[in-house]
Amino acid sequence: MESNVKIFSGRHSVSLAKKIAKSFGVDLGSIVFNNFSDGEFQPSFEETVRGQKVFIIQSTPPPFDNLLELLLMIDAAKRASAKEIIAVVPYFGMARQDRKDKPRVPIGAKLAANLISSAGATRIMTIDLHADQIQGFFEVPVDHLYGSTVFMKYIKSLELPNLTIASPDVGGTKRANAYAKYLNAEMVICYKKRLVANKVSEMKIIGNVKDKDIVLVDDMIDTGGTLAKAAQIMKDSGANSVRAICTHPVLSGDAFNNINHSLIEELIVSDTLPLKEDSAKIKVLTISNLFADVINNIHNNKSISSQFLI
Repeated sequence: MESNVKIFSGRHSVSLAKKIAKSFGVDLGSIVFNNFSDGEFQPSFEETVRGQKVFIIQSTPPPFDNLLELLLMIDAAKRASAKEIIAVVPYFGMARQDRKDKPRVPIGAKLAANLISSAGATRIMTIDLHADQIQGFFEVPVDHLYGSTVFMKYIKSLELPNLTIASPDVGGTKRANAYAKYLNAEMVICYKKRLVANKVSEMKIIGNVKDKDIVLVDDMIDTGGTLAKAAQIMKDSGANSVRAICTHPVLSGDAFNNINHSLIEELIVSDTLPLKEDSAKIKVLTISNLFADVINNIHNNKSISSQFLI
């Protein structure tokens, strides 16, 4: 592989970055983080990036040191005269704050996008944003990939006899419909109400789930409460089985307990975020080959449309 491509990683995404670099055909670049006693830190590239295409891989979940770390690496690469700086952000934190849903609140996704662009990123690469319109928050090109490229093959391999795709909420119907059309399957929708964040107060199923093998499709799973409740209602309504696909395994709070004690047979996730603990119900599919292929096409100025199944 050409020597003018270098791949580096922030501390949060080292495992995924190593797999991406290996699949692309280069070693992960050397970077050192100097930590001060008060919590401040400083990244330092330990090899030249002058005139190089630099890909910096870092997901940005809380704590927001992860976002700051990405910003500092981008700034360091810019000041070291990198030719191009591509921020590879598998999980884009703050994405749920994509609009003002009540008075006097920020649009956090726009702020994060501004920070990344202002730091010096010349391109953004990410996967399954919480809302497609977040791409428009950036003033540089965005390559928005889809987890369906990886998940579709796995769903097909299950050979479920009565496959039905489900959206866990009304907002996810577009994503679920795309899966259903591609797989020639039926679709149902979960209608839910929340009085406070991360807690579902009411849920109803729109559509027939009796004797169906349900696959819930979502971009992320946080506490797991919604999926656990949906699985319970679907099983009570006569579903044969319930599985779930979520690209980003945020899995905070009581998530592992909720999933392990739920009626979900299997939760399929990607490795955009490392799992905080193991679970027999969770299967992790890597998106490293997808990112490596797209990095290769970007480097060689080739189309990436072949990477999109839906």
